[in-house]
Amino acid sequence: MRYLHTMVRVADLDQALDFYCNKLGLEEVRRTENERGRFTLVFLAAPGDKEQAEQTKAPLLELTYNWDPEEYAGGRNFGHLAYLVDDIYDTCAHLQEKGVTINRPPRDGYMAFIKSPDGISIELIQKDGALEPREPWASMENTGTW
Repeated sequence: MRYLHTMVRVADLDQALDFYCNKLGLEEVRRTENERGRFTLVFLAAPGDKEQAEQTKAPLLELTYNWDPEEYAGGRNFGHLAYLVDDIYDTCAHLQEKGVTINRPPRDGYMAFIKSPDGISIELIQKDGALEPREPWASMENTGTW
């Protein structure tokens, strides 16, 4: 398992970039604009992590800016932790055996979400791209929120 990123939602992207880059000193590594989903993702790295982050896409801070205004209450601006795993199916099966609910099953063989006991969302991402869809995961429904 390898740590990837932490995601936080921001209400004002320019203000957030001013804080994280101009004041805190993080550097933008990449940016994705998604017109269909109406959001922008900006990935930032600490100066000492920038070279590694450009090569391995980790460790990063992901700023998520939703184009449609939304108020974030109760910690909703904090998104999730993300970890790269060797085999998403084995990881999810292991977690299930330990009593962890798979909130968003890896139907696509690539991504799953679980929650910590404190309600923190944790994204699991398949290393080296998606595996072939496999049961019982392919037909499993979401449970709760993620």
